Amino acid sequence: MGQKPKNQKIRAQKYNKRRSLTEGWENPSAFIDADADPRHETLHLDRSSAHSAYGFFYISFVHATALSMKKQSENRGANNISLCLLCAHQTQPCDGVALQMTLLLFITRPSRVRASKIAIAQFHEHAVGISRNRPEVIQNPENWIVKVICTLCVRTHSLDACLDYFSKTLTPSIAFEVVRGLNNPELALKFFQLSRVNLNLCHSFRTYSFLLRSLSEMGFHESAKAVYDCMNIDGHSPDASVLGFLVSSATDAGKFNIARTWVDGVEFSLVVYNKLLNQLVRGNQVDEAVCFFREQMGLHGPFDSCSFNILIRGLCRIGKVDKAFELFNEMRGFGCSPDVITYNTLINGFCRVNEVDRGHDLLKELLSKNDLSPDVVTYTSIISGYCKLGKMEKASILFNNMISSGIKPNAFTFNILINGFGKVGDMVSAENMYEEMLLLGCPPDIITFTSLIDGHCRTGKVERSLKLWHELNARNLSPNEYTFAILTNALCKENRLHEARGFLRDLKWRHIVAQPFMYNPVIDGFCKAGNVDEANVILAEMEEKRCKPDKITYTILIIGHCMKGRLSEAISIFNRMLGTGCAPDSITMTSLISCLLKAGMPNEAYRIMQIASEDFNLGLKSLKRNVPLRTNTDIPVAV
Repeated sequence: MGQKPKNQKIRAQKYNKRRSLTEGWENPSAFIDADADPRHETLHLDRSSAHSAYGFFYISFVHATALSMKKQSENRGANNISLCLLCAHQTQPCDGVALQMTLLLFITRPSRVRASKIAIAQFHEHAVGISRNRPEVIQNPENWIVKVICTLCVRTHSLDACLDYFSKTLTPSIAFEVVRGLNNPELALKFFQLSRVNLNLCHSFRTYSFLLRSLSEMGFHESAKAVYDCMNIDGHSPDASVLGFLVSSATDAGKFNIARTWVDGVEFSLVVYNKLLNQLVRGNQVDEAVCFFREQMGLHGPFDSCSFNILIRGLCRIGKVDKAFELFNEMRGFGCSPDVITYNTLINGFCRVNEVDRGHDLLKELLSKNDLSPDVVTYTSIISGYCKLGKMEKASILFNNMISSGIKPNAFTFNILINGFGKVGDMVSAENMYEEMLLLGCPPDIITFTSLIDGHCRTGKVERSLKLWHELNARNLSPNEYTFAILTNALCKENRLHEARGFLRDLKWRHIVAQPFMYNPVIDGFCKAGNVDEANVILAEMEEKRCKPDKITYTILIIGHCMKGRLSEAISIFNRMLGTGCAPDSITMTSLISCLLKAGMPNEAYRIMQIASEDFNLGLKSLKRNVPLRTNTDIPVAV
């Protein structure tokens, strides 16, 4: 509190000082020529006034003057306002302040104030003539000119009016400083084009390099390509560092066509080439990547194993494992030895297309090498392949070999084996694998428990699944949507609908995005039990959670209402289905039409048949009244 009077005193002193500096400027309209043409008002500013208004106070004067001129011009109907700097016929300045004030006044004038030709001429005289004839006026004239040009680029919409000034002051070194000082690639490009085309300025190598980097960093790769072309026309050759930066930047942005033009005919580091290959593979342009690889291989010599690994991974991902294997065999011919990543990538590719034995052969080849050893990824890929094929005996043998080799399996390895045993119904082996997982100190995750729960539900051991459910909650693991769907489906099959309903209510406080396959088994269970009202309530809960019903949901509800004889509601659900853009299938159509015909509603049945044939091209056969009603037990439930 004691500081407040002192602060007020300081502000009062600053205010009085400001008033003394701007004394005589309280009435800006006094500087307006009252005898001038009212449609063309002129602002007179002499050097002594500019000199006395040191610092930034001249800005206040200029803007206040402009506002006063604007107000008077509106009252007098003036259309134009011009600024005339009458500096040439006054006393000579003793230092650079007056000149700097004049320059800034010229370039920072309000948009309402227009500079006349006389003002422009005087501006050039003082900006160029005085600074050259009397260098003591401005200590660093080039620095000041750079500031003036940068301000013009920022403040002026059109730089054409400044061409005369640019032509007398602009040099390649100043142009570089302007491009760097603007700190705005778009403005820098605008200045570059204007000075190059209109003033025929030959920019330096530094300007081109800096502008190319700036444009590429901001993502203006097409503009960078245009500047690159101008650079070649002007006889400059970009060095490898600049081109490498341009290629990497364009590649990261997915602009491979532009990057390709910079690569042709120039030798880069392997990092740049590998970036290009990786970008093509990530963009699903694997064939183009292989072609580019072979072109560059013939021009610039061998690549490294990383290059081959990128291409092999891309070929395996699109299912072209044989071509990947050919490339694998070519590696040694290019003087490049495959590493563990190469083997793992190719083994995983074979296992993904169910050629697990070929992957196993590669593992044996890898084991025969003295300088390479398989890791957990190698074994897990082959184990996963055998599990998908249901060959659990081979998977178990390979798992034991991995343990005996001193390679510790991870959670992914255990989960694959537990899931594989569960799919074939061998829950004893699955539980043993779970126990071994715990003994080796590998913590189970939600995938582990979901696989165990799914296996026990498949074998009808729902109680064991519920115990596992409580165990995973005790471990503070968060169940996912598949865990819920598996349990609710198993409970509904045993007609334990209220327990399954409880799991759906449990979703309210879980951070799980609701999916239709989580609700469909419960809706189907209540419809089979004849409780379609509860099924409708569950449907409403789905929509509250912004879970959009799918084709199976609507089909279950339609058939459920038909079985209860509530055909009008079934038709309403069908229309609602069409309104949401969900296309019905032949099961939906056949069931609904059969019910309508049996209920003596041929017109409605005919309308549904027309919709089926015209809108969805289902081509249903003619249905008679004796066509049996399709029960909802035939509805597939997605889990």
